[in-house]
Amino acid sequence: MGDVLAGFHAAWEFESDSVLIRFERGIRTPKLFQALGERRIPHEAIAAVTLAPGKRGTVVLHAVPRPGADPLMEAAAGQLKEGCDPYRLVLPAERETLAEYYADELRAQLTPADDEPTDRYLVAAPEAPLQFKAYDGKASFDGKLVSFRWFWTGASSAKWKAGDQSFPITDLCGIEWRSPELFEGHLRLLRRASPVAQPGQADQDPAAVVFGLGYGPVHESLPFAASVLAAVRASGPALLTPEGGVATGAASAPAVLSAVRRDPADIADRIRHLGELHQAGLLTDEEFTAKKAELLAEL
Repeated sequence: MGDVLAGFHAAWEFESDSVLIRFERGIRTPKLFQALGERRIPHEAIAAVTLAPGKRGTVVLHAVPRPGADPLMEAAAGQLKEGCDPYRLVLPAERETLAEYYADELRAQLTPADDEPTDRYLVAAPEAPLQFKAYDGKASFDGKLVSFRWFWTGASSAKWKAGDQSFPITDLCGIEWRSPELFEGHLRLLRRASPVAQPGQADQDPAAVVFGLGYGPVHESLPFAASVLAAVRASGPALLTPEGGVATGAASAPAVLSAVRRDPADIADRIRHLGELHQAGLLTDEEFTAKKAELLAEL
């Protein structure tokens, strides 16, 4: 057992070859941390270590992960808020000297190559089976098969016509996760081969589930996405972007996606969902008006 540095919501145990992060359980702890429980981060999965002032009398010890080392961070694609970043340890400012000591000790374990992208995942993904409820269906993953079962209250007519879906991991080349805390959040499965291009809109794509107010929260949908992504990479070559990167998160949507014209019933449903977000204070008046106009323009 190595030295332990305890902060708010987590404690880091420094071992000879890794850092074991144990997350607290409590009403103030972010739900994502509670869902993760603990994570072991090998030294080779860390690109850099920083220590900087935080908010309201705190300091933040940050272990910066190497690109491609952690399926959770790959799936998140930069969409996590700082308070939900599992690689940040927030401590009281009076512990800065101790934090600096451990930061230096950890930096000494890193090598120059540790800031280069990895060719495999070095951090374990959340284990299957996993499931969560989206706005238009229930998503489940047993380690080999991703399944979507549609809800009649939220699924579009296109999804109802396609029927419930099951996708073997071997048929997939990546995932696209857009945070439920953003407009039009969703989880989309990217397929290796398809007779037709996947629809541009997630609510029209049988290979995607859409989030909504209270549906597909980060602490459920992101670990799910990371587990699927890790299984996809283990099953074969991933989908590469034109720049040579791996297609994983929302910023990596493949160019084959094409927009489709929606039917009026689907437009009305999305506008109703917009209204819910607006009333909940998640969209400003300007954002609501602009998004509503975009949807109406598709009629």
